[in-house]
Amino acid sequence: MKNPLKVLSAFAATAAMALSLSACGGGSSQASSDTITYWASDQGNSLDDTAAKLKPSLDRFTEKTGVKVQLEVISWTDLYNRILTAVTSGDGPDVLNIGNTWAVTLQETGAFEPVEGELLEAVGGKDRFLKTSWSTGGAEGKTPTSVPLYGLAYNMYYNTKMFKEAGIAKAPTTWDEFVADAKKLTKDTNGDGKPDQWGFTAAGASVSANSHQAFVRGLQNGGTLFDAEGKPTFDSDPQVEGVKQFVDLMATQKVMSPSDAELSQGSQKVDNLINGKAAMMFDQSPLKNFAARDFKDWGVAPIPMMTAGATGDAGTQSHVAGINLSVFKNSDNKANAIKLAAFLTSDEEQIALNKAYSSLPVVTTASSDAAFQTEEVKAKNDALANHSLPMPLIAKEGQMETLTGTAIKNLFAKAATGTVSEDDIRAALKDANNQMAAAQ
Repeated sequence: MKNPLKVLSAFAATAAMALSLSACGGGSSQASSDTITYWASDQGNSLDDTAAKLKPSLDRFTEKTGVKVQLEVISWTDLYNRILTAVTSGDGPDVLNIGNTWAVTLQETGAFEPVEGELLEAVGGKDRFLKTSWSTGGAEGKTPTSVPLYGLAYNMYYNTKMFKEAGIAKAPTTWDEFVADAKKLTKDTNGDGKPDQWGFTAAGASVSANSHQAFVRGLQNGGTLFDAEGKPTFDSDPQVEGVKQFVDLMATQKVMSPSDAELSQGSQKVDNLINGKAAMMFDQSPLKNFAARDFKDWGVAPIPMMTAGATGDAGTQSHVAGINLSVFKNSDNKANAIKLAAFLTSDEEQIALNKAYSSLPVVTTASSDAAFQTEEVKAKNDALANHSLPMPLIAKEGQMETLTGTAIKNLFAKAATGTVSEDDIRAALKDANNQMAAAQ
């Protein structure tokens, strides 16, 4: 999923009050009974591209049901705030996409239809869906309020031409191999004594992407962001070690350009890979960017682990990434909103939409389609189904991402201009941990 904004501390209580006041108004008052409103997240190369790829599915829905869909595609920069405003005002769409890491926070507002009864029956029950994706629908032990729609997971993508030039025959499987290869791929090609080709690239200023790495690298090293009682453990020894491994790619190993500390968008690191400025990156879905640039010199492999073949927490290679779909509880056209949820999660539309957006089907029966049998998709499917865990399912998940991701962002900024010690990393994570504890 992409960048969630910071969760407002008193949001849930305010939203619940606003919802009760606005329940009679309905979230789709601007639409007639044969029209529903739908806010879609930006899954394509642009808002227009997303709309163009979604339109055939919505047209098929209208042909089948007679229900028209008033579509608005909203950028990830704006979507979370738009949802918060819609919840508090009661003036929102009938159906909307959400980043799946927002699910518990939004569930707390009480603004969305529980996935039970008519809605659960309409989407065919939870057993149709990947277990990992279904687990992101809401807090553990509570009825979910969102349904998986698109699946994503991190893989490692690499420039095959650069690998060949460096004499590297296959992608690394362990972290040690990864660092060793990254060093071989970091070169001074201009002869000025400074590297201008790097082994690895990342958006060091992306708060959400940094938080994902804190999560994965911590698990691989035996840590967790929260203990069994729900208390934050950002500064535990395994978490510090995991973050240190990531930051050290720039600070100590010198295989990551200092300029990466300023990159805030994932597309910028994709440009580095395509342009031959860097040889490896971790990403969820760069194929649409590759295709747009006619880039063919790429390979894909699982995210390296501490030990090859690791399972359980130590074998985590990604968080369960993806986009979910929710129905507003106060929709005036709920029956048709539920029909759209069922339609978009049908086998046929799961195949069509995930082909269009280079994402993964979240229903198991759609994954067998020929379109999802490529090396890249198989690797991503394996990561999502077998090597992923959901980001912590807590109401303040957005704040957790903000605190951990910002701590790493600041550490990269420090590494770009100086040195970063283990004490610096521990202090930054301790400060984030204390802020998280104070907010609970």
